[in-house]
Amino acid sequence: MPQGKPEYVPDDGMTTRQRRNRPLVIVHTGPGKGKSTAAFGLALRAWNQGWPIGVFQFVKSAKWRIGEERALRVLGDSGEGGPVAWNKMGEGWSWIQRPGTEDDHEADAREGWEQIKRDLAAETYRLYVLDEFTYPMKWGWIDVDDVVATLRARPGSQHVVVTGRGADPRLLEIADLVTEMGKVKHPMDQGQKGQKGIEW
Repeated sequence: MPQGKPEYVPDDGMTTRQRRNRPLVIVHTGPGKGKSTAAFGLALRAWNQGWPIGVFQFVKSAKWRIGEERALRVLGDSGEGGPVAWNKMGEGWSWIQRPGTEDDHEADAREGWEQIKRDLAAETYRLYVLDEFTYPMKWGWIDVDDVVATLRARPGSQHVVVTGRGADPRLLEIADLVTEMGKVKHPMDQGQKGQKGIEW
């Protein structure tokens, strides 16, 4: 795409402006590092545009404080860009109090998805980051067809970014932008654990 110009312009009756501002479903998948990081980079751009942002983390522990979370919470509270709501399974929807079995995690994930559906219907956010959301779909906790139908029918100009390995082909089919992160090398291949400032 030289100079940001598309190679193909469909004959769909839309103006250039309408097509440019069309809400997107974006998927970051693949075995490589950087899927969530790229999604949080998009969130920074959205914050700068003044968009309300909803982050929903589905797998990372509620106790794990990642760097992007603190940065986006501070930015969201600054009053300069868009507001940021950060929700974690077991914290963001913590009205469900459970000891932490797999059944409980499944119920938490389903409640998180139900909240996202309510937010999409209410047009609560302009950008949704559904971090590690491919996993509850892969594990059968959340119905993929329901996700696909909900994302297709979402009103307004709401962008949705889904991250995680092994994205379902049905999700990829309806996505407007799919990036597969490939791994060429990783420090973990040499036995090195994640480190501050790189992984969190």
